[in-house]
Amino acid sequence: MNKTITLPRLGKWVKATLETTALKLMEEGGELAQAILRGGLLDDVVEELLDVAQTAVTMMYVLEEQYGVSIDSAMEQHVAKLKGKGYLE
Repeated sequence: MNKTITLPRLGKWVKATLETTALKLMEEGGELAQAILRGGLLDDVVEELLDVAQTAVTMMYVLEEQYGVSIDSAMEQHVAKLKGKGYLE
């Protein structure tokens, strides 16, 4: 089973770099951890999780646009790795 989630590329006015996006990803991960540890509402956890996902997707755009990385190719390798480890059939 696959879950397809599509997240947008943020507006051109966002000046994301690999470094700023990595810092933002850590910040959002911390906020997700806090939401879980507070034992708060699942809505808060989901909101923070989506912030983490959006930031990770933003980093993928940065890697593609600024460094020429093929995320599609990397995804294929990632899925192959998961299959090799027995996580996927």
